[in-house]
Amino acid sequence: MSIQIQTQDAIRTLTHAFAPLNCLIMATRKGGFSFTLVNEHGIARHSERLYPDQYSSAEPLQAVIERTRQALVA
Repeated sequence: MSIQIQTQDAIRTLTHAFAPLNCLIMATRKGGFSFTLVNEHGIARHSERLYPDQYSSAEPLQAVIERTRQALVA
């Protein structure tokens, strides 16, 4: 699977995982990308940069999702 397809799948997964927060994607380059979660008032709640080794398979991406959920609750 190409990096572009993996990136698109990861972005889709993150968008669904954190709904109803808006998941903004920025700076997609060299296989990595940044995502920022924004609430309904436009306030950023979390921002992180991901690299291919963090989203190329389900387990690392799930770990990112769980870690981010814990950060949002804290």
